[in-house]
Amino acid sequence: MSDTLIDRRQFYINGSWVDPVEANDFDVIDPSTEEVCAVISLGSEADTNAAVAAAKAAFPSWAATPVAERVALLEKLTDIYKARADEMAEAISTEMGAPQTMSGQQQVGAGIGHLKSLVRALKAFEFERPLGDHAPGDMILYEPVGVCALITPWNWPMNQVTLKVVPAIGVGCTMVLKPSEVAPLSGALFADMMHEAGFPPGVFNMVQGDGLGVGTQLSGHPDIDMVSFTGSTRAGVAISKNAADSIKRVALELGGKGANIVFADAGETAIEWSVARCMNNTGQSCNAPTRMLVERSIYDEAVARAQAAAEATAVDVPTKDGKHIGPVVSEAQWNKIQGLIEKGIEEGARLVAGGPGRPDGFDKGYFVKPTVFADVDPKMTIATEEIFGPVLSIMPFDTEEEAIAMANDTPYGLTNFIQTTDKDKARRVARQLRSGMVEMNGKPRGAGSPFGGYGQSGNGREGGEWGLEEFLEVKSISDWA
Repeated sequence: MSDTLIDRRQFYINGSWVDPVEANDFDVIDPSTEEVCAVISLGSEADTNAAVAAAKAAFPSWAATPVAERVALLEKLTDIYKARADEMAEAISTEMGAPQTMSGQQQVGAGIGHLKSLVRALKAFEFERPLGDHAPGDMILYEPVGVCALITPWNWPMNQVTLKVVPAIGVGCTMVLKPSEVAPLSGALFADMMHEAGFPPGVFNMVQGDGLGVGTQLSGHPDIDMVSFTGSTRAGVAISKNAADSIKRVALELGGKGANIVFADAGETAIEWSVARCMNNTGQSCNAPTRMLVERSIYDEAVARAQAAAEATAVDVPTKDGKHIGPVVSEAQWNKIQGLIEKGIEEGARLVAGGPGRPDGFDKGYFVKPTVFADVDPKMTIATEEIFGPVLSIMPFDTEEEAIAMANDTPYGLTNFIQTTDKDKARRVARQLRSGMVEMNGKPRGAGSPFGGYGQSGNGREGGEWGLEEFLEVKSISDWA
């Protein structure tokens, strides 16, 4: 192996970095160069079993640890994370292609934000509370669910790792983390930080692996009490089926196909904001507004402005500073996106920006042209399938009722968006959208708000007090007082 490659073959089990039981090297590809940048090992069943056993052994004492002690360790972790933020930004840029500026501000910043908001929620959470005045002797206890398998994706690595590890560890669970094998470097660096913070051995464990291997072993393991998974709906279905035999809890944050309803009275920058939000992270966000529904009276203007905004979206290598977008994560993703762009053309959508192939100036790397389709029929493949790339579909509507029906005509239900300066209309429409989240007029949701969706977008909530409750069992006791 070249000295320039990052060696991350070891796993973090029971408080130590350990070698795999069996060597099974896996190359990590830098998506901007298509070259191997690191090597990890994919775990075997023996590695998985060792990590689960360590977490199981650590659970009784960790569950009994006072909340204040767990909070103190999480606050120490927060300080370490901030101090090593530049390392984390570089790891994320290298493994999944987020540009340097975006990686530092958004990718790494998301982890800092979740650490802060979840610690705040933990400090305020009542783990013991009376049932009510009608039953003065009854007490409700919130207790950790047990040993958790946390399976995280490559598109927002630290966003998802912190949304799972922090609440689970904060309420008293122990865990095994399996980061995406496509983007594993940030997960390994996070494990370094957990070790530096001084969490007791066995509380946090990390095993690298793929979904068919370690992922399947974890979701079906009899000593795992809960699986929290973020990824594709297809994988979420497989995990649910595999977990069913042991009746373990399964929390899923899956795909999305967000509708962005732009009314004629939208704000002046609504179209430009919408395109930028769709293209952010090179379109690799489950909550991206990929379907733009535009009121017909402003449709032609909106298409022209979306075209201009897409054509003004710069594409460049991740190592450069700036607001450009980088490559998509892998050859498999690039091929999938190219196929869907071709499908949009084939099915008759009007291509107004971007299109197939790499952007000008790139002959390697998984770079995609910022692409906009207009006159998209709601039944076309590009309007129904999650593309997970910088591709926007625009379609017109005539009435408020039609826009709501179009937005809800999807098996997904993660995030929908509304653009209108009429507050009454915005609230009226928001109530009727079948999604776990609605963002209005470009205003982001507040720190600690619940993240999750309806339907095939999943069945749990992450963030804030809702994120804590995901990892808690409820115990009802009589004659307490």
